[in-house]
Amino acid sequence: MYLLPALPALVTGRRPRRLAWAPWLVLGALFTVLIGFRYQVGGDWETYLLHYSREIGSSLLDPVTSGDPGYVFLNRLAVHMDWDIYGVNLLSGLIFTSGLIVFCRAQSRPWLAFAVAVPYLVIVVAMGYTRQSVALGFIFWALTFLERGKFIPYVLFIVAATLFHKTAIIMIPLGIFLYSRGWLLRIVAVALIGYGLWDAFVAPEQEKLWDTYVEQQMQSEGARIRVMMNLVPAIFLLLNWKQWKRFYPNALLWFWMALGAIASVFLVGFASTAVDRVALYLTPLQVVVFARLPFLARKRVRQQTMVLGLILGYALVLYVWLNHAAHAVFWLPYRNILFE
Repeated sequence: MYLLPALPALVTGRRPRRLAWAPWLVLGALFTVLIGFRYQVGGDWETYLLHYSREIGSSLLDPVTSGDPGYVFLNRLAVHMDWDIYGVNLLSGLIFTSGLIVFCRAQSRPWLAFAVAVPYLVIVVAMGYTRQSVALGFIFWALTFLERGKFIPYVLFIVAATLFHKTAIIMIPLGIFLYSRGWLLRIVAVALIGYGLWDAFVAPEQEKLWDTYVEQQMQSEGARIRVMMNLVPAIFLLLNWKQWKRFYPNALLWFWMALGAIASVFLVGFASTAVDRVALYLTPLQVVVFARLPFLARKRVRQQTMVLGLILGYALVLYVWLNHAAHAVFWLPYRNILFE
């Protein structure tokens, strides 16, 4: 899976003005099948089977009393259509993969961007944390629109993300940071929408969430490492901030994401699981910064040398995780229901 985008990243240069869709559609279809038809892969496999079984006998229009309504509805649809858990995972994989591809295609080095995403975002998140992977897929769509200065599509996709995992609400304030007129209107809109989402999805469970993630000091193994992985691109962005502002529109949103990544380093000791969950939405920073770094650092390092270094670096990340991570055993060996 890693070599599929990594090899093109090594032999292709910057994004041409017109980028062919055919290879990306093939890649997207393959990754969707690998994510959607996985069999007993992921640390929360049994938990998601339980989510599915809870909706057996439910009507599509029954009120959602707990959980994330988007994911509940997806399970009910799969139950209604007799798709089993693989229908849920396939649709979830389609949303995640399509968002990631649209986001990567907007970068200066699309194949490098996708390669950076594979070790953690695709293999760990999309094959392990289904609800958050769907939310992240919508966030990729949202960020693509936000960089183009389109506020309303951004908000709509963040709302969709929040339906699948309520923690995605933290991305709403980013809509303020656009280089365009209408700051006051955006602030008012973000405040109203953010309050509405909080009141609808988070407020009913805020005491439970606080108790679980903070009072009980729920811990996530590897949280510090994942937070540090966001810190590295954040530092590179700040070191190249003048060039970043010059060449890329709406740069301010990435500046604030970089600050969020830095803040996560100091907060992870306080509530590692909570910070780990939230820091997941900062991982697009890795994709966008490292896809642009060969161009930004071109006067100091040859672009192809930088690309090779990044490809080898993320290959090492994948190797270390597969061989030494405490929970990697839940992802190995990879099995697919089509071959069982």
